[in-house]
Amino acid sequence: MIEFAIMELPEEIESYRDRFWRRDPEMKVERVYDAERFVEEVGFCTALTDSRRPGPSLYLAVCGRRDAHMPRNVQKDPESSLAWTIKDDVMRRGQCFYGKLLKGHSTFIARRLIPFFNSLWGVSRKDEKKVLSQDAQLILKVLRSEWEMASRDLRSAAKINERARFDKAMTELQKAMKVIPSEVLYEPFFNYIWSIPEARFSDEMKTKPSKEESLREIARAYLNGAGMTFRGELARVTGLSSPDAGLGNWALVDEGFAERLGPGIYRLTSLKN
Repeated sequence: MIEFAIMELPEEIESYRDRFWRRDPEMKVERVYDAERFVEEVGFCTALTDSRRPGPSLYLAVCGRRDAHMPRNVQKDPESSLAWTIKDDVMRRGQCFYGKLLKGHSTFIARRLIPFFNSLWGVSRKDEKKVLSQDAQLILKVLRSEWEMASRDLRSAAKINERARFDKAMTELQKAMKVIPSEVLYEPFFNYIWSIPEARFSDEMKTKPSKEESLREIARAYLNGAGMTFRGELARVTGLSSPDAGLGNWALVDEGFAERLGPGIYRLTSLKN
């Protein structure tokens, strides 16, 4: 068995990731259409995380390099500003799922993977009263009636006076794939327009794959872009438990898509020398 230290990948694998994750100046994302193709290729990615967090990121793809760090003053940084603008445009166009999902980070998901994420992170309608907070249920009831509403109006309609309570409930609903931002306004004041996923992704939200299939396909999407994963990497990126991440990777080994090099270390079979 080949042993690799955690977080230390062979340079050929890092180069593979540079190409697939657009951490290459010649392949970097510069327009909204580039970003949509990028999300479709990688399957899922965070929006604005930098090199300090593993996995593909729109911000890194906009920078076109693997070691990019988000500066403190993002308003004056051209790369950060461009990533933010493209993020908003992709959200508005609605070709990809967008919301605070994986470990609370703003996340893009390709349409083809929405059913699998919803199977693992979504909350069924019959379980909402058991799983969701009272505030989240109130907000969801209003949105299902109106289908689209600005933050201020939604907070008023749900009778949640405290902004902190409202923000907490909205984060909870995004993590459960119950609401999505469909637009953001900056004038005359900052305001999100919220909707429910079924408004944009009706067919995808209706599909109910099994947990096993969902774990396999999410693991497939990640490994396809990563080339090789180190121990615990899939769990760190997605927030899956280590046993569930292992089940997904082992399913890829069983079908010959991946090979196991050591405990928790998997590589695409197609990259085998």
